[in-house]
Amino acid sequence: QVRLVESGGGLVQAGGSLRLSCAASGRTFSNYAMGWFRQAPGKEREFVAAINWSGTMTYYADSVKGRFTIARDNAANTVLSQMNSLKPEDTAVYYCATSGSYRPFSADYWGQGTQVTVSS
Repeated sequence: QVRLVESGGGLVQAGGSLRLSCAASGRTFSNYAMGWFRQAPGKEREFVAAINWSGTMTYYADSVKGRFTIARDNAANTVLSQMNSLKPEDTAVYYCATSGSYRPFSADYWGQGTQVTVSS
């Protein structure tokens, strides 16, 4: 059974940084692309970033490009999201997901989410 567990969310002031982590189990982690999504209150879940199976290719939503960095550690079955220069509009529940396809990213499993709140 595939399990994804996010951690690292919290409350931060605008301009600050957070580092999210997602620990995966239940499948061969290095065979799959990984991604981050987010959902703000009253809004649809939206794509944030994705990384291919080897960690050599990434792409980002325009809203986070230049501020967020996705990375993975296949030895530790972990995907990370370093989020810098945070803005109040980044406030959301952040989810990690797996996908058999890097681009387009088609999520097949999801974590339970971690709350990120950015105060102004």
